[in-house]
Amino acid sequence: MSMIAEEKATAVLDACRRAGIMLTTAESCTGGLIAAALTDIAGSSDVVDRGFVTYSNEAKQEMIGVPALLIARVGAVSKEVALAMAEGALAHSRAGVSVAVTGIAGPGGGSEEKPVGLVHIAAMRKDGATLHRECRFGDIGRDGIRHATVLAALELVLKSLPASSSGLTRGSTAEER
Repeated sequence: MSMIAEEKATAVLDACRRAGIMLTTAESCTGGLIAAALTDIAGSSDVVDRGFVTYSNEAKQEMIGVPALLIARVGAVSKEVALAMAEGALAHSRAGVSVAVTGIAGPGGGSEEKPVGLVHIAAMRKDGATLHRECRFGDIGRDGIRHATVLAALELVLKSLPASSSGLTRGSTAEER
């Protein structure tokens, strides 16, 4: 893990401890790298509840309840599916905050509308406060996209926590670009 990822993961764990909440992850394109970054830190078990690696559409549906019709309508790599993944991870865990990622890490699989490097990240709290970020990392290589996604996801979790998102209300969403 890079020094930056370790610092961000430590900051997330500390912020969750201060807020008294546990965290869950729902990961597609990162394949568990966010959960790994968090659990690489000794003592993380008091904050990390569980992680869902939902790489296939079926896993998204079966493990965290993402509706098949939603995936069919907007595609797995979309804001709507990232939000559904974050919501499903909360519903299937004991956590108070979740982070979800879905994207195209490449080298193939991209299109003009959804190019390699497109990633949707959602962070959601049990009280309904939600953040979404669309990242377009470009074709910086599979590892580059996955690691950039981990950093962006950890940053979004930090912004979603009570101390840093006091302006959000139940059911509201904040967009970042």
